[in-house]
Amino acid sequence: MASDDRSGVRSAADDDDGTDGVRVWLVERTYSDDELNLVILVYATEDGRRYHRRERALTSFTGPARETKSSLEVSPDELGTVDDPAERDRYANEASRMAERYEPDDAV
Repeated sequence: MASDDRSGVRSAADDDDGTDGVRVWLVERTYSDDELNLVILVYATEDGRRYHRRERALTSFTGPARETKSSLEVSPDELGTVDDPAERDRYANEASRMAERYEPDDAV
């Protein structure tokens, strides 16, 4: 990340293409209880305060075009707030670990 701000908010100065967005890191990958072929991906900011959720059919994970990236840059209006302090800490720890271990475009 371009600054020490762990909120994940990036400014136009941080990006070559001049777009504003929030960097989030993969923190959770689970199977849905009610849909047998659904995988839920949760990405969070490094401070654990905000999250982005994606659902994908298990069959969509085949082939290089559907790789799961270690990180995404999403619009702030696509983020939810993590209210539970324990979950926020868990997300912060995992997002920070992912940010240290992987480049944003790495497949995991």
